[in-house]
Parts: sequence; structure tokens; C-alpha cells
Amino acid sequence: MFTGLVQGVGTVAARDESHLEIAFPPNLWDDALSLGESVAINGACLTVTHFTESQMSFDVSQETWNRTSLGQLKPDSTVNLERAMRATDRFGGHIVQGHVDGVGKVLTTTDSGEFTVIRFEIPAEGTPFLIDKGSITIDGVSLTVVQPTGTEFDVWVIPHTLANTNLNSRKPSDEVNLEYDVIAKYVQRLVKPFIA
Repeated sequence: MFTGLVQGVGTVAARDESHLEIAFPPNLWDDALSLGESVAINGACLTVTHFTESQMSFDVSQETWNRTSLGQLKPDSTVNLERAMRATDRFGGHIVQGHVDGVGKVLTTTDSGEFTVIRFEIPAEGTPFLIDKGSITIDGVSLTVVQPTGTEFDVWVIPHTLANTNLNSRKPSDEVNLEYDVIAKYVQRLVKPFIA
């Protein structure tokens, strides 16, 4: 499980049909990675298969390439990184599973004072989970939905988040990984038979 609080930004070192290698800053984390642990790459939970002090590797299935925006990554693309939450960690974001629900895209990016407003479009099947002031994960970043209308919504990004995630490089038409709030997904699943 994750919280959507990005711990650092890495870059794609290499990729092929079934592997992804990510370079990350040395000393990014206060303890060493372990083989088999989970790391969210742009919000997609992957398993570490090899690592050094500044690089980690993952096996990536065709299902993952197809259902996430990871398939768009190229060498030197920036990615958001978060290791799985420990039981003793603070819960600073919201419940994030690292299971990507779909791929959305950036529509616009505008400045509003010191904040950046990014407008996104999502697939139609995700609209039941767009709740004003509700939680959503975009490329692994825990964010707050603002003014959802149909398949579109805004997020207001504070300067700290912009400076410490890859949201600062997002531009219109870029694809992003989406994970809707898990509680909303379970509630919808439970009540759907009674309102259909």
C-alpha cells in the first residue's frame, strides 16, 4: 500500500518489452531497497528485481504496459517514485494501492498566483469516482479533485508538489496514470446492484 506522497523523481535508464530500469538519486531513501519489495512508478506498483545504490530494475508484463501510461516512457523520461508504506509511517496522503484504474490526459496547465492548475480528462467509466474535494492519484501523486464536470476536473498543485514531482514537466496531451479512491470504488460496487 502507498499514500500518494512522492518520495523522489527518477529517470528511465532503459526499457524493453518486459523490463524497466529506473535511475534515482543516491541516498534518496534512508534505508536500502530489498529484492521483491514494491515501488510505485508513476503510481503503478512494480516489484524490484535488481538494484544498486542508484538504479533499480523491474519486470513489466504486457498487461501493465497496456493498462498504464508506462508504455509511453522513453529513456530519460521522469517518473515519480514511492516505496510501499511501512506500518509505522505517517499516513499523509490517502489510501493508494498502486493499481492503475485507467489512463487520462492533461488538457491544460495554467498558473494562478503561486499555484498551478492542471485540468485532466479521464475515461467515461471513471466519472462516478470524481467527487469535488475527493481524492485521486495522478501518476502516483495524491491530489484533490476540484470542480469535476463530466469527464474533466482540475487539481490545484502547490509549489512544493510541483517542484518535487514530475507534474512540473506535464503538458497538454500527456498521458497520466489514474487511480480512483479505493473507498469510493468499493462503495460503488456494493450499492450498484440496488440502484441499477
